[in-house]
Amino acid sequence: MQTIGLVGGMSWHSTATYYRLINEEVAARLGGHASARISLQSLDFAEVRACQERGDWAASGDLLADAARRCEAGGADLVGLCTNLMHKNFAALADAVTVPAVHIADAVAAVAARQGWTTLGLLGTRWVMEETFYADRLATHGIGVVVPDEPDRAMVDRVVFDELTRGVVRAESRSAYVAVIDDLRGRGADAVVLACTEIGLLVGPDDAPLPVVDSTVAHASLLVDLALGPHPAPA
Repeated sequence: MQTIGLVGGMSWHSTATYYRLINEEVAARLGGHASARISLQSLDFAEVRACQERGDWAASGDLLADAARRCEAGGADLVGLCTNLMHKNFAALADAVTVPAVHIADAVAAVAARQGWTTLGLLGTRWVMEETFYADRLATHGIGVVVPDEPDRAMVDRVVFDELTRGVVRAESRSAYVAVIDDLRGRGADAVVLACTEIGLLVGPDDAPLPVVDSTVAHASLLVDLALGPHPAPA
C-alpha cells in the first residue's frame, strides 16, 4: 500500500470526510484491521481565505506548494488536494513535488465517463463556476458543463463560505440548491457535480433531481485506487 498525501484544511470539515472515506474504502477492500497510510497537511483556512479575498493566488500557491512538499517529506507516494477551488493553484502544487499529484476533476470525469454522462451541471464557488480552470480540465476528458445563472451562482457561493465551511447545514439552503440543480437539469445537464468538497455535507444523491457526482467521494476513491493498485478481495 502506498502512502496518500492529503493537503487539506480548506475547510477542515471536508478534509475530515476525506480521511473517513479513504479509510473506509481501504478497510472495505482489504478487510480486517486495514486502514490507509496517510500523510496529512491541514492548512489554516483563514490564511488561505485571506489570499482568496485579496486575489493573491501566488501566495496561496506558495502555501499549497509548501504543504505538498511536507506531505512528500512525510512519506507520501502521491498527493491529493482536498478542495476544488484551490485547484486553481494545482500547477504550483504539482510542480513542488516529485510524486504524482491527482487532480480532483480527473476523478469527477472518470465517474462521468463510466456513467456515459457528457454534460455536467457545475456547482461550486464563484471561481469554479465562472472561471475556466475547472471546466477546461473536464473538457480534456470530453465532458462539458452548464453553470447556474448569476443570482444562483451568488447564492451557491454565499452558502459555501457563510455556512458550509463553518460547519453550518441549513434545510433552507438545501432546498435552494435543489432548485438550482433542477434548473440545470432543464438546461441539459446529465448529472450534477458537487464541485466544492463541502457541498456533499448539504446535498446528497437522495436530495437531488439529477444524478450526483460528489467530487469528494470521487477523489477519495481515485486516491485509494492509485494507492492500492491491484488489490485482494476483503478478508
